[in-house]
Order: sequence, then structure tokens, then C-alpha cells
Amino acid sequence: MDEYEQELKIPKERIAVVIGTNGKTKSKIEKETNTKVDISKEGLVEIVSDNSLDSWIARQIVKAIGRGFSPEHAFMLLDESSSFELIEMKDWAKNESQMKRLKGRVIGEDGKSKRTIEQLTDTHISVYGKTIGILGDSADVQTSRKAIEMLLSGARHATVYNLLENEQKKKKKLEFMDGEE
Repeated sequence: MDEYEQELKIPKERIAVVIGTNGKTKSKIEKETNTKVDISKEGLVEIVSDNSLDSWIARQIVKAIGRGFSPEHAFMLLDESSSFELIEMKDWAKNESQMKRLKGRVIGEDGKSKRTIEQLTDTHISVYGKTIGILGDSADVQTSRKAIEMLLSGARHATVYNLLENEQKKKKKLEFMDGEE
């Protein structure tokens, strides 16, 4: 039988979150994905399974937790309609001060911008280190990514919110029309 191994590195300060109280989170990852997960003190995570999809899902869950999401949100990835995207800030910022300014645009005053995007796209967003993570239904994640990339490119917040509100109206209209059939 083939074994599939996934490796990734997570920040040291997120190791305890991946393991969880009394190892509960790590055990749940292993149980739900039929994998074996080993985590070193340096943050190197090895995932082994006899199923490539299971090992990949476990890797995505661990990666999401490593990028600042709560385990509860990361476990959304067990649903095949959910996805996780990571935006690398280095693609948008040349230095630390630019990165800080751009993160501030995405987060907004008291987290308002981040919350608004999350509500209008029904996603979860984590601004952590040099990345911005997005979790949710695959189509919603793409809409959220587009909004965040617009902000990173310098678009006005009002322009981004208008786009998201229009996308939300289209989505509701499609859901309504699907329900009538």
C-alpha cells in the first residue's frame, strides 16, 4: 500500500494551537482525515496517510491553523465545498512599512474592513505575519480574494464594498432562482 507524506512548516507560536489542549486538535485532525501527524518543536509538521486526498486535506487544516485561523474554522476544510487561500504580502509590499500599511488597509480601523469583507462574502479572514488567509466556500473565497487584492492594489474601500454588495445580490438572486425550479 502506498503512503503519502506531506510536510510543512508552521510558526512556533502556532504549534500549541495545532496540538490543542491535551492533544485534542491534533487527534481530531488525525481521526477526521485518517492520517498520522507529527509536529517537531521547530514547527515542522509531517503528515502521513495511505490516501493522498486525506493527507492533502490534513495539510490544508494544519496550514490554516498555522496561518492564524482557529481550529474550529480550519475544520471547515473537511467539507469538500470549502477552500483555503493564502495571499503572500511580499507580492504586494516591497518593505516592512509598506506591508504594515497594506495590512492596515485590509484590517481597517478596529477591524471594520476585515469584518465587512467577511460578512459580505461569508468567509473568514486571517491577517497573520506576512500572509492573508481566506477560508470559506470556494466561490466566496474567490470573491473575498478579489476584494482583498483590490484593496492591496489601492482601490477605495467604498469601491470594494460596492463590488461585494453587487456580488452578494447576484448570489442571492441565483439562489432564489435555483429554489424556484
